[in-house]
Amino acid sequence: MMQFYKNRDFGTFISDSFGFFRLYGKNYFKNYILLNGLLLILMVVVVIFGYRELLMQILGSNISGNSSYLEDYFEDNLGMFIIVGSLTFILFVVLMIVNYLYPVFYLKRLAAGETKITMDDILNDFKNNAKRILILFLGMIFIVTPPAFIILGVSYALVIILIGIPIMLFVFPSVINIVNFLMYDLFNSNRGFFESLSYSIRAQFSYANGREKSPYWKYWGSTLVVFIIMYVLTTIFTMIPMIIFFFTMMTTESDGNFEQNPFSGTIGIVFFIVYGISMLVSFFLYNLIYVNAGLIYYDSRRDLHQQVELAEIDTIGINE
Repeated sequence: MMQFYKNRDFGTFISDSFGFFRLYGKNYFKNYILLNGLLLILMVVVVIFGYRELLMQILGSNISGNSSYLEDYFEDNLGMFIIVGSLTFILFVVLMIVNYLYPVFYLKRLAAGETKITMDDILNDFKNNAKRILILFLGMIFIVTPPAFIILGVSYALVIILIGIPIMLFVFPSVINIVNFLMYDLFNSNRGFFESLSYSIRAQFSYANGREKSPYWKYWGSTLVVFIIMYVLTTIFTMIPMIIFFFTMMTTESDGNFEQNPFSGTIGIVFFIVYGISMLVSFFLYNLIYVNAGLIYYDSRRDLHQQVELAEIDTIGINE
């Protein structure tokens, strides 16, 4: 059984993140699929058919040479685009809420000593925390997202003059950590939204007891390494659809058939099926970042470390 409330160094964060899935992966992903499977499938289906239809029309207008073709298509199917766009937005919001908070509730139960966690347990956590989830959702949209986008946008713009590259390397993992800390702290403490946000920022640079050196570098480093690992793995899967697409384009050109839409026919179907699978794989791999974030958060809660240590001492006294 893994101990969650303990001091970890940079290397331990990485090893324990993978160790978590060795210990709990089977149950974790079983509940994840039961809770999230239908949402994932619906999202993938909507994106696949929506993208396929849109790309076919864009390429169709380019092939036919009709400059107003795409504009006419949007006007004729405005109702469909509003319905599909609204459905996609709703699914995306629900999917993001479930994806982000499922690891929070799962790790919270494990940290409390539970070993057999069921989907009903997680559903109860969502129901019992409905008010906090709404507060988090609104706070993320109107309070956290605007400054985060500005900071990331400025850093990205500075990439043009090269100085933005090292800035992005520091800013991006730090923003991820702050957002993840906010979600974990809001549901693992009695603090309100602004108090949790304040703690999430302060905890990146110092422990609450003020006696230990700054944890910033180990938090930043572990998040960066885990993100790179996840990015490489997701890129492998997302590259497969792109290879299929370029292969199709090259085949079409070599055959001299420039009137054929590469997204029509069997190849187009295969492309979007593989693209859908790569999306699913990406969603699963993102759990590595969420779990790593949880371990980082539990490292920062030195107040709870002391409670766990005292409980262990009491247990030893009873056993003796």
